[in-house]
Amino acid sequence: MKPVETRLARLALKGDQRAFAEIVDMYKDKLYHLAYRMTGNRQEAEDVVQEAFLRVYKNLDRYDENQKFSTWIYRIATNLCIDRLRKRKAVYSLDAESGDHEGLDGYSMLPSDDRTPESELLLSETQRLIQESIATLPVKYKSVMILRYLQDLSLQEISDVLDMPVTTVKTRVHRGREFLRKKLEHKL
Repeated sequence: MKPVETRLARLALKGDQRAFAEIVDMYKDKLYHLAYRMTGNRQEAEDVVQEAFLRVYKNLDRYDENQKFSTWIYRIATNLCIDRLRKRKAVYSLDAESGDHEGLDGYSMLPSDDRTPESELLLSETQRLIQESIATLPVKYKSVMILRYLQDLSLQEISDVLDMPVTTVKTRVHRGREFLRKKLEHKL
């Protein structure tokens, strides 16, 4: 039995507008969060989501049913974000130095369930610092880090989305964490 997205894609391809509307409803928030984290701009994120759904609609006939629909739609949105980021004036080096130490990930910053107003404030400040630091990552690390830690995709799924070898994804995750560690070591 095929996943629901595959069935909806088939129906949408045959002209069923309600099926496509369901696909939009399933993915609009996920794609918006991905695009916003990558671009750091609400308007650009909304534009990316709209363009992504336009491309999905126009290219439904190209969707390979042997592939996960989520991987396909994430790839479209991620590529649109990367294109937008590349068109911006580059502010940061494209190559961050790689170190020998593993950096902290965002999950290590989460507090236990017994939250106090003080811990909530500290958490929101920490999350803000982490998000600001992620926003400064070079594009090739930013997309991998967002897909890995904010969208919670596996290394293999990221490899499929970005169409690159898993070893490259691992390297970029490592270098992205190192870049973040250096950025955050004096702030946290």
